[in-house]
Amino acid sequence: MSYDRIDVHTHVVPPVWVEALSSHGGDPSGWKSPDWTPQSCLDFMDRLQIKTSVLSVTAPSVQGWKGQEQLDMARQINEYTASLVQKQPDRFGNFATLPLPNIEGSIKEAEYAFDVLKADGVVLLTNYEDQYLGEELYHPLWAELNKRKAVVFIHPGKPAINVIPGIPGPIVDYPFDTTRAAVSMVFKGVMRKFPDMKVILSHAGGFLPYASHRFAELQEGLNPGKVNKDDIIAEFKNFYFDTALSSSEAALPTLLAFAKPGHILFGSDYPYAPAAVGASFAKKLDAYAGFKGDEHAQINRQNALALFPRLAK
Repeated sequence: MSYDRIDVHTHVVPPVWVEALSSHGGDPSGWKSPDWTPQSCLDFMDRLQIKTSVLSVTAPSVQGWKGQEQLDMARQINEYTASLVQKQPDRFGNFATLPLPNIEGSIKEAEYAFDVLKADGVVLLTNYEDQYLGEELYHPLWAELNKRKAVVFIHPGKPAINVIPGIPGPIVDYPFDTTRAAVSMVFKGVMRKFPDMKVILSHAGGFLPYASHRFAELQEGLNPGKVNKDDIIAEFKNFYFDTALSSSEAALPTLLAFAKPGHILFGSDYPYAPAAVGASFAKKLDAYAGFKGDEHAQINRQNALALFPRLAK
C-alpha cells in the first residue's frame, strides 16, 4: 500500500546555518546537529512512503544571531529552502524562518517569504528570550499572519530552565514548552483574536490534549464569571497536532479523543529524530487498531491537503 504521506514536521539543515551555529551560541538544548542532505531526506521519505515533506529549521532557529546578521541568516535559510521546493515542488514544502524576537523584521520576512518565495507557511518557536507566544508584543506579527490565513508551525524551543544533567532538552523539555506556548496563546487571547490562522503544534501538542480539562477548569475556577471552561476547551481544539514521536498506542487514544476531525497531521521529526526512531513511530501509527473509518488515511495525507491545497494538484 502507498500512503503518500505529507510530513509537516521534518527539518531542513541548511549548510550556511549549521556551519555558523556553533559560533552563534550553538544549541542550548544539548542536541547535536545531524548529518543531512536533500538526497538523504528523499531516501528517508521513500522508505516511509512520504510523498512531500514541509521543511522547517529547528530550534534554536536564528536566535544566536543579532541585528542585521539575524535578518540575513533568516533570508539565506528561506532562500535555500525555497530553492529545494522550486526544484521538486511535489516532494518539498517550506515553512519560512522568521527572525524573532525582531517583530518588524519578522513581518517583513514573512511578506517576502509569502509574496516572493511562495512559502507554504512559517515556523515559530514556542518562546523567544522567555517570552511565550501569547504575549502582546507578538500581536503585530499575529495580525499579519492572520490576514494571510497563514499556516503556522510551532516548534518547541528550550525553556528558561536548566536541562536535566545527562538528558538533552528535546527528550522531555520540548513537550513541556509546547504545552506552555499553547496555554499562553489561549489564555491570553491569541487564538480568539486571530482565528483565521491554522496553527500546528508539534509532538501532538506536548501534553495539552491529556491535561486540557485541567487547564480549563482551573482557569475558570480562578476567574469565576470572567472565563468559561468550555470556551477554553474549544480554543484548544482549534489547534492542529502532528504525530511526530507521538503515534504510540499510549498517546493516540487521547489525541484522537481530543482533536477536531481533520486536525491531526503526520510528522516524523527527521533528521533530529534518528531515522530508525521516525520509522518506529510511523510503524506504530500504521499498526494502530483504534482508527475509525478513514482516519488513518486522513492523518497520512488528506488532512494536510486542506492546509496545503497546492499539493493536491
